[in-house]
Amino acid sequence: MDIFILLLTIAGATALFLYGMKLMSESLQKILGERIRLILTSMTSNKFKGVMTGLFITALIQSSSATTVMVVSFVNAGILRLFEAVSIIMGANIGTTFTAWLIAFFGFKIEFSLYTLPLIGLSIPFLFSNRRKVKNWGEMLLGFSLLFIALSFLKAYLPGAGESLVGNFVLRLTGIGYFSYLLFLLLGTVITMLIRSSNAILALTLVLVFNGWIGFEHAAAMVLGENIGTTIAAITAARVANLTAKRAAMAHLFFNLFGVIWVILVFPFFLKGVAMLYMSMGGGDPFGNKESVPIALALFHTLFNVINALLLSGFSGSIARFVTRRVTPGPNYDNEFRLTHIKIGLLSTPDASLYQAKRETVLFAERVRKMFLNVERAFSESNEKEFQKLIEKIHDDEEFANRLEKEIAKYLTSVGEGRLSENSSRRMRSLFKMIDDIESIADSCVNIANAIQRKRNAKINFPDSINYNVQLIFNMVRAALDMMVTMLTHNEELPLSMAQETEREINNYRDILKSEHLNNLEKGLYKYDAGIIYNDIISQCERIGDFAINVDEAQNNLY
Repeated sequence: MDIFILLLTIAGATALFLYGMKLMSESLQKILGERIRLILTSMTSNKFKGVMTGLFITALIQSSSATTVMVVSFVNAGILRLFEAVSIIMGANIGTTFTAWLIAFFGFKIEFSLYTLPLIGLSIPFLFSNRRKVKNWGEMLLGFSLLFIALSFLKAYLPGAGESLVGNFVLRLTGIGYFSYLLFLLLGTVITMLIRSSNAILALTLVLVFNGWIGFEHAAAMVLGENIGTTIAAITAARVANLTAKRAAMAHLFFNLFGVIWVILVFPFFLKGVAMLYMSMGGGDPFGNKESVPIALALFHTLFNVINALLLSGFSGSIARFVTRRVTPGPNYDNEFRLTHIKIGLLSTPDASLYQAKRETVLFAERVRKMFLNVERAFSESNEKEFQKLIEKIHDDEEFANRLEKEIAKYLTSVGEGRLSENSSRRMRSLFKMIDDIESIADSCVNIANAIQRKRNAKINFPDSINYNVQLIFNMVRAALDMMVTMLTHNEELPLSMAQETEREINNYRDILKSEHLNNLEKGLYKYDAGIIYNDIISQCERIGDFAINVDEAQNNLY
């Protein structure tokens, strides 16, 4: 029964630590917002900058898992290239060691738990603020405080190694020589994979050392295991992502595995080097003084990741090529329905998730524009076999568009279930409007294709003047769709007034053609059945122009 209560106590304190870390990390990401994405996408022009970017972002948001998941999602979105992602992941591994220093210094070097309740009291006015940014700062302070409250619980309630059956069992495991290092490495890997937080396991490792359960060398072995276990976050995120994102996650695993392998081969010598360095800095011997272990372990964690990054930083291109050869597409890869950007799932902040949805919406718009090009080709195609292929392709694209709209809408709904700022709410409404209008363009393309099919089945031939009119309005619609895609892709590339002018030209030309159409029917220039088809094509073209300007206006309201 005592063991059961002990395990529940450890589980509860660890859960509190995890919640505090999650609260602090997510609030920091909300505070930084769009700046995280801008840093990730603008500071990766070379390997050194990539490493520094990963280090900087991870130190800021206090979560290497969040950084690597974002990196995988941006690779998935085509924003980052694979070799850039490898450099950032290297930096993220170094950046996560900042948390180790934070825990070691505030949790063990000084008694920071004495200040946690005043800090929580300070956070309360922030938490009840009506301003979202102020509330985020309050959550950050609360999360930071909970970390050290949880740590103090672990230190207080975990008994000494000789005071419990579990402690005695762990002590026996430490006495089986070199094999014990491998055993604790495996233990660190498995627990981190289960809990999904290397920081929480690091805190627990430090408490085990503090209470005499394990020594410096076995704590270091657990830290190595945590480095492998933490890769599970990126691998899980990439499981439903595209091929390149899977390769980025595999690169993360390869990088950490390589580091663990070379360190474990020279493990006793590496540890002695760390101990000598720490003692030369004025610290105690971590092998004989447990009070010295927390800082020495943070130093070990940092040196391991820095040296590993230095060893592999010159080989990021080679690592990218290696994982490209190892992770290959499946046999049905080209025929699968896949979301390109948002399939990876929600990111930790609404801004990042909405950015993914926007990228998916851009591809949606590009696909619908290509759909209209096929409609144009179908109108002038004389070969029956090629014509039927085009009609079938247009109908397949329309089904794809329906499904795509539903998936993006489902994703946006999930984003909306979180707490959104006023700006994020406005952006989400604009994206809902965009995908609705883009899908309506696909519907109109199918309607035009059906009209062309009826024309062909009825063996109706338009006079040259009518064919010319149809081609001219097609050109206008194509220009409107080109402008829509350009505005979506390059946010401020074109002014909205240009799109509005194109839409007015389509409306004016539609009015002219409708007026001419009535006169042509009176003159008997073509039969009434042909006139209906002609009128349907013109009307649907004008509707596409309306939907396109709606998308442009929604894009204009997005920022």
